Order: sequence, then structure tokens, then C-alpha cells
Amino acid sequence: MRLSEFWALVDEVLGRPYGRAVAADQVLGALAGMTARDALDAGVEPRDVWHALADALDVPEPQRWGSDVRRPAPPRSR
Repeated sequence: MRLSEFWALVDEVLGRPYGRAVAADQVLGALAGMTARDALDAGVEPRDVWHALADALDVPEPQRWGSDVRRPAPPRSR
């Protein structure tokens, strides 16, 4: 997943204003207490940040990948 794809999903799934605020403010335990924005700035893979953010917000699996049903879900890192 590219950084641009991450932000497109944030905007589509969470809504631009709310998604951008959550990415900047929500501390994520799965990312060692960083926010999504901090994790991205630190070089964490966007797909891992997206999984952590979606998990923390309990986004249902069918809604995590936006409206494009052909968009493959990025695999989780091991």
C-alpha cells in the first residue's frame, strides 16, 4: 500500500475531517503508542498503520477497503 492509498482510505472510510483528526490524535497501542501520523513519519509501512488504525476504531472488515470491491486488502506484516 502506498502512502497516497492510505490517505485515500482514511478519507473514504472515516471521512476526511474525522479521519485526519484521528490519524493525528489517536494513540495506537499496536504502534507502540504512536499516532498514525507519527508512525508514518517514523517509516512504518502504511498498510500496517492502516490495519492498526482500523482495528483500534473497530472498522468492520467489509468497510475497511472502501467502495472499490476489486481493491485487494493489503496483507498484514508478519
